[in-house]
Amino acid sequence: MLIFLDIDGVMIPAQSWRIPEILGDGLAAFSPRATEALRELLSGYPENTLRVVLSTSHRDRFTIAQWKSIFSNRGISINNLDRLSSNNGFEKKRYEEILEWFDHNPMPDDFLIIDDDKSLNLLPAHLKNHLIQTSSSVGLRADDLSVIAD
Repeated sequence: MLIFLDIDGVMIPAQSWRIPEILGDGLAAFSPRATEALRELLSGYPENTLRVVLSTSHRDRFTIAQWKSIFSNRGISINNLDRLSSNNGFEKKRYEEILEWFDHNPMPDDFLIIDDDKSLNLLPAHLKNHLIQTSSSVGLRADDLSVIAD
């Protein structure tokens, strides 16, 4: 299973009325609901078949080792972690970044895109069918994942 994972609006809800708690690693705390939902999702796949690719705009802010530590500090274990190519100038929209990844990598048998970015609605149907689009102000919920339940 390959999971493209955004952070803001997925793991960290965008709630303008609340100041996020910044943890010692420099990133805001994840929503407990999102943390539990992601843990549940990850637990459904053998560790050796699971790969998470960060699609967040924060992806270059930390090294892969630091990202693993960030997830671990929040109770989430991810061993096979990667990230999309840099988009430092934000010249590409998220859907373009995802399309570029698929242009340069083999099509996985099983994948999900978990993101709140509305540009992902422009993905072709064969990719958009794997999109779990969260509400930015709510973040990831277990109900969002019910679409993949067998």
